[in-house]
Amino acid sequence: MSAAAQRVDQQGEAFFERLKVRLRTVPSKVMEAHGMTLKDAAVLAPLFWRGGEPWAYLTMRPMTLRKHPGQISFPGGARDPGDATPLHTALRETKEELGLPPESVSVLGMLGAMPTITAYWVTPFVGVVPAEAPLSPSEIEIAEVLEAPLWRLRKETRHIYQADRDVYVWGDARHVVWGATFRMLDQLVEHVSAVGR
Repeated sequence: MSAAAQRVDQQGEAFFERLKVRLRTVPSKVMEAHGMTLKDAAVLAPLFWRGGEPWAYLTMRPMTLRKHPGQISFPGGARDPGDATPLHTALRETKEELGLPPESVSVLGMLGAMPTITAYWVTPFVGVVPAEAPLSPSEIEIAEVLEAPLWRLRKETRHIYQADRDVYVWGDARHVVWGATFRMLDQLVEHVSAVGR
């Protein structure tokens, strides 16, 4: 490995170590769900370092799915009876959706749990994966794997389902992140911005 590549690796490692400390000492706010009966679910925000900046993998669901067609989310889903903890759910779902094995994920911490309009109580985890890890997306669950540059995300307002909603976009704004994933990403961006460059 060249000296320049080693410096890049060290920069990314130092950033993710600061983020890990931040996630474990400054917890995100958990959203309330008074009186709601919710099913447990969990997601993973898989982060990686490329070109001197942190990125996150997001997934776009196929338009053929009955639930949330075409929406962008982090890999994850409902907790199975065999999942010992929500983290096991997030890691299992990430393997099923992206082909990333649990042992390739270095878990940094959690974001604030939240209810969704589809009656799930979602616990989001944050983890680091190798930048060039080979992905094998599920053809059934994933239409496209997206790479979002966390330092270059922009907040905008878009009219979605008869209402103005805050969204995140990047680059040419072809992809729009809204709803529960927006709320998770908003927490993540706050932590990422706080630890600095």
